[in-house]
Order: sequence, then structure tokens, then C-alpha cells
Amino acid sequence: MAVNFLREEKIWFDKCKYDEAEMQYYERLNGPVTRTVQNPPATQENGASNILRDIARARENIQKSLAGTVLLANHQKSAVQGADVELCSRVTSLEKENQSLHKEMEDLRLALSKLEVRLLTVERSSASIKPAVCPPALHSKPVPKTPEEDDDDDDIDLFGSSEEEDDAETEKIREERLRQYAAKKSTKPALIAKSSILLDVKPWDDETDMVKLEECVRTVQVNGLLWGASKLVPVGYGIKKLQIQCVVEDDKVGTDLLEEEITKFDDYVQSVDVAAFNKI
Repeated sequence: MAVNFLREEKIWFDKCKYDEAEMQYYERLNGPVTRTVQNPPATQENGASNILRDIARARENIQKSLAGTVLLANHQKSAVQGADVELCSRVTSLEKENQSLHKEMEDLRLALSKLEVRLLTVERSSASIKPAVCPPALHSKPVPKTPEEDDDDDDIDLFGSSEEEDDAETEKIREERLRQYAAKKSTKPALIAKSSILLDVKPWDDETDMVKLEECVRTVQVNGLLWGASKLVPVGYGIKKLQIQCVVEDDKVGTDLLEEEITKFDDYVQSVDVAAFNKI
């Protein structure tokens, strides 16, 4: 019963070994210490030395593990710092490139707006100037006279000739020729002024369906408008714009009408610019 009772009790049976190991440890650090126990058993010395070796080995392992952890942390920190520097440099270069692209786009828009204003001014000035119509000159050919008429002229009194009849006949001939000229001019087809326009249709981003965008643009049907060839032109960052050609009648279709109709498809179209404008 006593043995079973001692098993269940928590008693430190090896305390003397640990006390000996502690004394030897402090002796090595601070010099010899007077022992209270004289002539300890050899088994206690061996056990103390083993414990000291285990403690030293454990401390060495702990130091190595701590050194390895510090080196790994330093390596990871340097790697993260290097990645941050590279990322910052890339972001800075992208910002500079984006600013340059914005500046070029603004310059192009300004140039196109100036060109459009000049073209509108030329159109208005050309429409206000009408060609002058010159009536055909009337040339009267002398009618040859017969010898009998020559004899009659000799008998006619010059002072008694009627000049009013000759003027009336000349006026009739003139009116007849003017009527024929007006009839001929009315049957001649009038010249229709046309222009060839190249439009730049820009999407919102690189995920926009350009096929659907072109279909929407071609659905714009106006009297005097004829769509032509088209192509996709890269802009940057994977974005492509649609360049499409069209022919319009100047009196029926203008650039403002085209831009207003195309920009109605705001799900696909961001903006519309006039890339080229030529008279036909």
C-alpha cells in the first residue's frame, strides 16, 4: 500500500541530481563553491554531467534556430523591399506613359476640332457663292438680198422705213432663245456635293466586343449616308479603336449628326472623332 501511495504522490526524487548540476554550472561560471555535501556518489556526478551536456546542447540548438529564423526574416524582408522598389518603378513608368498618351490625345482632339471648324467655314463660304449665269450673246446674221429686193430698196424712201418692226422682230428672237436656254438648263441634273469622312470610334476598354460595336455603328442609316470599309487600329494597353469610312451628301448629313447617332450606343462607344474629311 505504501508503494502504491508513493506512486500517486508527486515527489521530486531526482532533486539532488539537479542541485549538483546547478552547482557545477555556477562553479564553471564563477569559480569553485564550497559544497555542503562531502564525497557525493559517482552516479550523481555522472548524472549531473549528462544533464549539463543536455542543457548546453539545448541552448546551442536554440541559438542556431534563433539565428536561422533571423536570417530567414532578413532575407524575406530584403526580398519584399526589392519587390516593392520594382513595383514602384513600374508604376511610375506607367504613370508617365499614361500622362504622355493623354497629352497626345488632347493635342489630336484640338487639331481635329480646328480642322473641323475650318472645313465648316469653307463649306459655308462655298455654299454662299453662286456661279453667275451669263446669257448667251445674240448674234444676228445679215440676210442676203436678191437683185429684186435691191431694186425695191432703191425705190423705198429711207425716211419712211419702220424701224419699230425690226426691233419687235429682234426682241421676239431674243425671247425665244432665252426660253430655249432656260428649258435646257432645267433638264440638266444638278451637281450634288459629297464628302468622304473617316471616323475613329473608341470603345470603353479592352473587353468591349468590337464586332458588336461595328454592327451598331452600321445600323445608323440616314438619307445621303453610305458606309464603307473599316478596320481595327491598336491604341494601347490592349485597346483597339474602329476606323470606318463613309460617304455623305453635304446638304443632308453632317459630322455632328453622325457623332450624335453613334454615341447613342453608350454601352460600347466611348467617343467618336473625325480622323479625315475630304471633298469628293
